[in-house]
Amino acid sequence: MELQAVPARIGHVRRIVSAQLRYWRLDALIDPAALGVTELLANVHRHARPSKQCTVELRVLLDQLTVSVHDEDPRLPRLRAAGTWETCGRGLALIAALSESWGVRPDGSGKVVWFTLPALTTAPGEARAGRADGEPLPLTDAAAAGPQLRLRGTKVG
Repeated sequence: MELQAVPARIGHVRRIVSAQLRYWRLDALIDPAALGVTELLANVHRHARPSKQCTVELRVLLDQLTVSVHDEDPRLPRLRAAGTWETCGRGLALIAALSESWGVRPDGSGKVVWFTLPALTTAPGEARAGRADGEPLPLTDAAAAGPQLRLRGTKVG
């Protein structure tokens, strides 16, 4: 879905993401996916230059949901540790906490920021708790996660 990342559109995108995940019977992923896409769109709104134009993509491949946002700003964001009293700068830290893996990569004249959630019947927190280290794995290139099929809004597998 292509859109301008402005506050008035973010709620609309959350409803579309929620409806698509319900359609795919991935109800357990609605809250973390909607929160993650909200954070990514808020970052585009706050930081992307010269345009707020972006594309949101949902992909399910086998047992993994990938949510990605592509914008036209080539500057790559950095994960920073926000102090407990800071009111901004926590977006990527939140993405890292709620996701199974996440990353950022240059893409054409812009960049893609993405995160994954396990597309299982258990809640994402329960699935993540089963991993040895309990930490999300930041990847800088989606190709490092293995071959993926790029289909917009399509469930595969």
